[in-house]
Amino acid sequence: MMKKQKLSSIAVRVLPQSKQPRVKYSCDKCPGYCCTYSDIEITQRDIARLAKHFGLDHARAEERFTKPDAKGKARLLRHRHDTIFDSACMFFDQEKRRCTVYEARPSVCHKYPDSTRCGYYDFLMFEREQQGDEKYVALT
Repeated sequence: MMKKQKLSSIAVRVLPQSKQPRVKYSCDKCPGYCCTYSDIEITQRDIARLAKHFGLDHARAEERFTKPDAKGKARLLRHRHDTIFDSACMFFDQEKRRCTVYEARPSVCHKYPDSTRCGYYDFLMFEREQQGDEKYVALT
């Protein structure tokens, strides 16, 4: 027969669940500045996600959607001419100014901006206020 063990109480302090910091930008009001960065580095996992999204094998997706960086060590998203900035990510809809692969977008895009503020958005809102034009696109 097993001996009953006496349970001892342990003090546990429950911390309140941390609140997410309030984001101070709106991608809906931006012309997609981050999508025009010349070097948008993506991972092999990102390529696999895009391959699945388009029903392609990994090698075909890598060839079609990426190019090597200058040093040949990383893969970058391909670009095409943009109507506002010099060029933009090939997946960027230039008419709607939105990502066409949003659900399968690369992790770097998913994480951007990595803070509660977007510097370009702050600049854009300031310039729109100064110009008195809600649709003004400030080019840096």
